[in-house]
Amino acid sequence: MTTPPITSRLLGIGWCALVPFAVVAVYLGLGTVAVRLIGEPIVATSVLGMLVVILVGSVRIQRPQWLAHAPAPRPSVEIPRFGWTVVGCAVLAFLAGQSMALWIYATTGSTGFDASNQTRHAAGVLATLLLAMVAAPAGEEALFRGLVYPLLRKRVSILASTLVTAAVFGLLHGNAVQFASTLPLAVLLALIYEHTRVLWPCVLLHLGFNLAAALAPAQVFVALANPVSAALLYLAFAGCAFGLYRRVAGLTAPSAGPASGSESAMR
Repeated sequence: MTTPPITSRLLGIGWCALVPFAVVAVYLGLGTVAVRLIGEPIVATSVLGMLVVILVGSVRIQRPQWLAHAPAPRPSVEIPRFGWTVVGCAVLAFLAGQSMALWIYATTGSTGFDASNQTRHAAGVLATLLLAMVAAPAGEEALFRGLVYPLLRKRVSILASTLVTAAVFGLLHGNAVQFASTLPLAVLLALIYEHTRVLWPCVLLHLGFNLAAALAPAQVFVALANPVSAALLYLAFAGCAFGLYRRVAGLTAPSAGPASGSESAMR
């Protein structure tokens, strides 16, 4: 007996609300406990990130069927071509995110972003580097692309899973500046995960994004920090991401069964 279309859509919407809410609620609860036990927010967040990696990695290895979703990607001989498309999208994602974030900050300011920077400065260089270069890329990718995205894909489409995961990822950063800077990256990472079904490319790209944001001086983006440039770069990224989405969606086999356990492990 098939589910009526309206009921199916309602169930999909409910699933898109329930999964991120439940995962983020547990994550924030563990984060609160970690901060109370450790005292230092940056160190506590790093410890939480590593804990997430261990927990999600254990599930992906021991119970891969819980996070497997069909259709599985078809084998493709276009890996180099796909890789160059990802590189182009990644450059656009970084430029679009940084220009929009700087324009928002210059126009309206952001107490949340200022508080985040103060917390990082208070923690010191070593703790901040540990978070930005190790704990955040690994922990956030395990949480969002390794857990939230595949759970969503069990019930809803690639597009819906990508947009919901990206929005929640941006919102978790807690301020409009970081939401604008991370939203394009989150969209790109979801599409990469859909294509590869492994986490290490997402972790590496996330690390590269953080490294570029840390090393590139803000003055480089001053000329782009205006509504016209930011909007054009966002539109350019959206076009690139849509092309990547069509390629990823076209490389999935509708008749394929659930992904095998060997594809689900955190590699």
